[in-house]
Amino acid sequence: MSESNDFFNDLVHSRRSVRKYDQASEFDHAAVARSLELAILSPNSSNMQLWEFHRVISSEQRNKLADICMGQNAAKTANELIAFVVTPYKWKPRAQMNATQIRQAFNGREDATAKRALKYYEKLIPFVYNNDRFGLFGLGRKIISHCIGFRKPMVREVSKNDLRVCLHKSSSLAAMTFMMGMRAEGYDTCPMEGFDSKRAKKLLGLPKKAEITMIVSCGKRIEEGIYSDRHRVDSQDVIISH
Repeated sequence: MSESNDFFNDLVHSRRSVRKYDQASEFDHAAVARSLELAILSPNSSNMQLWEFHRVISSEQRNKLADICMGQNAAKTANELIAFVVTPYKWKPRAQMNATQIRQAFNGREDATAKRALKYYEKLIPFVYNNDRFGLFGLGRKIISHCIGFRKPMVREVSKNDLRVCLHKSSSLAAMTFMMGMRAEGYDTCPMEGFDSKRAKKLLGLPKKAEITMIVSCGKRIEEGIYSDRHRVDSQDVIISH
């Protein structure tokens, strides 16, 4: 095993969800900034990057958000809290950004690959991401997908709710990259889903259409911050070969 593999192996094994942090320990907020820069590089659906990372740094705001996080120790003792947010309403400028990049990358080419790439961002993405309040557009896409699926393999997850799930998947990948980055910096994290989403959105000044995937706390672990030895189900129960 190479040194880089050894490092990653140690990183994965040392990362834990820490429920209590050492508030007396010095904390480098620049480590959060560096880890978020890495999170931006995370894989995401169609490179749409429909996410935002909201840092809650001041003690006053952290205390307010900790209360919104149901008073969890992981939030109350954190040096910083980061909300991972999805922004589906930003799909148009993101699609235009990607189309522009594709045009530059395939400049002068008229082959099938170039045409297909442009068609993806200029026609398919608008078709999938354009949703009305009641999800009727998504229902129409669902019917079309079902009909095409009789003849050939077809993506079935095309409704408004399916898109919502897709965006939260991408946001979760970014959160994982961030947590690994923080561990590499020598700090610990805890992803939290237990919070009052309505109050959290108000505190962060988020628009109605934004959604919080999770809130991640950061700090330096103390012994009682890890409640027990790590345990997982047997790999044979979840790793299945076909």
